[in-house]
Amino acid sequence: MSASVLIAYATRYGSTGEVAEAIGEALRARGIAVTVRRAREVTSLEGYGAVVLGSPLYIGSLLGEASKFLEQQRDTLARVPMAVFALGPLTTGKDLEDARMQLDGTLAKFPWLTPATTAVFVGKYNPAGLRFPDSMLAKFPASPLHGLGAQDGRDWDAIHAWAESLPEALHLDAADGK
Repeated sequence: MSASVLIAYATRYGSTGEVAEAIGEALRARGIAVTVRRAREVTSLEGYGAVVLGSPLYIGSLLGEASKFLEQQRDTLARVPMAVFALGPLTTGKDLEDARMQLDGTLAKFPWLTPATTAVFVGKYNPAGLRFPDSMLAKFPASPLHGLGAQDGRDWDAIHAWAESLPEALHLDAADGK
């Protein structure tokens, strides 16, 4: 493949963007040309030979911005190698397994989409930074966020390991983009 990679991401509070940037840095370190951009800012996939999409999972789904990106870029995404990552659970174990099933279920709504690889990572949570309606949801005693303090469970080693696997999964080499 001889084109650059687009890493498009949706984010509500910035955490997914930070992960997208880290993935981009890992690919650049391997000599691959990368553009990292908010999904809502992408109007065309022309010139990109592969795409990575990142989104947090909210209430079991990708953010609307990510789903809209998939629909708007459907024709191209059905033809180019693609990878998807999601952030969402705040702990590993069962929460991470549940998030993996949620991502798989969400992607099944796009039957034409066949990502070469997918990943789910533990996310980051800061109750002080929540905006409405998230701030209201966290106040309900039945909410899994009720009473939780700030935490950042992102496993940067796992994120970097997944990023390191992308060139093979997406059929990239260091000559891409040069």
